[in-house]
Amino acid sequence: MSVPMFYSGAVSPQNHQPSIDNPKMSEYLEHARGGDSVGIVKKRSFTFARPPKRMTLENGSKLGPVTLAYETFGALNPERTNAVLITHALSGDSHAAGYYHDDLDKPGWWEIMVGPGKGIDTDKYFVVCSNILGSCMGSTGPGSINPETGRPFGLDFPVVTIGDMVTAQKALLDHLGIRRLLSVAGGSIGGMQVLEWCLRYPEMVVSAIPLATTTKHSALTIAFNEVARQAIMADPNWNNGDYYGGAKPDLGLAVARMIGHITYLSDESMRQKFGRRLQDRRDFSFNFDADFQVESYLRYQGAKFVERFDANSFLYITKAADYFDLARQYNSGSLVKAFSRARAKFLVVSFTSDWLYPTYQSREMVKAMKKNGLDVSFCEIEAHWGHDAFLLPNERLTALIRGFLGRVQHETKG
Repeated sequence: MSVPMFYSGAVSPQNHQPSIDNPKMSEYLEHARGGDSVGIVKKRSFTFARPPKRMTLENGSKLGPVTLAYETFGALNPERTNAVLITHALSGDSHAAGYYHDDLDKPGWWEIMVGPGKGIDTDKYFVVCSNILGSCMGSTGPGSINPETGRPFGLDFPVVTIGDMVTAQKALLDHLGIRRLLSVAGGSIGGMQVLEWCLRYPEMVVSAIPLATTTKHSALTIAFNEVARQAIMADPNWNNGDYYGGAKPDLGLAVARMIGHITYLSDESMRQKFGRRLQDRRDFSFNFDADFQVESYLRYQGAKFVERFDANSFLYITKAADYFDLARQYNSGSLVKAFSRARAKFLVVSFTSDWLYPTYQSREMVKAMKKNGLDVSFCEIEAHWGHDAFLLPNERLTALIRGFLGRVQHETKG
């Protein structure tokens, strides 16, 4: 079977000269010509599992056809040995780096890490990032059209797992002709996908970089997710998930995002950023307006979120994360036995102020890895910004990832 050739999803600024009448385009070109951006990128899509060969999910149901949105950065080498898969967190998407031609205000969500000369160097690696199954950013999810009814799935969409998301990513990589991953990297729910990759397809993964993640949710994390889901389902516009074409449960989704956003921050970061400072006033309003800056900030985050995300997708993805439990899935409760399946080299990173996935959870997985004799590097990075620290500029994190990937690539060639 012939294998298709693939190239960068980015268009070099030198080879792509859009109109510079737009001041934003001028700013973009100045940035991109500095050599630290992958440039203009394009979202692609891949569809598989067409009936009758539908995808079998972990709950036993079947789904198809399935579409994944994805983007690529850099070039695949002739040996096809330099591929790096990036997996995103709950509300992320395939747009990990670069800029869309029609949205120059918004770089990819990991622009600080992915690009020429950056931690994940697109001059060296062919980087792939896909939107997960169940999301609403171009991949098949509850807002997609159910081919059996001609209407959006809503709650007829089957409950998917982190494992199902990874199985779908594997189909995409097969399509791209990639049989071996130099590394899989991601944080939070993306980190869960990284770990799942290592156990589900151990022969394919050379190395893995799980960041700010866990092998299973704590009761506290499940509780926050359930409160967020209840906020959505209590919105009258949710209508048991059948709100497409009508009023959406924006209020419920906004509150859910506000709840989640609190867990991504830390006490120290909120103290530094907001304290008890008032928002556009000198004294209390003595009503229920947003008196404090932190109140205004959370309301803003909630309002912005509903513009780009689907409430049902939020329900499905958080449920998938709550179900994730490597030890239960792979060896009836033993994390050590579960990691006996792995073959990858690991770089595990946690952050001191992350109380959503605290460091003790990373240490548990590292201990299980080492008991299996795996090559494991672990670092707890001092950071004040909470769970979201892996998405923010951090020279130490960048250096760790750059060095780890360089070592893995060198040892693999050797």
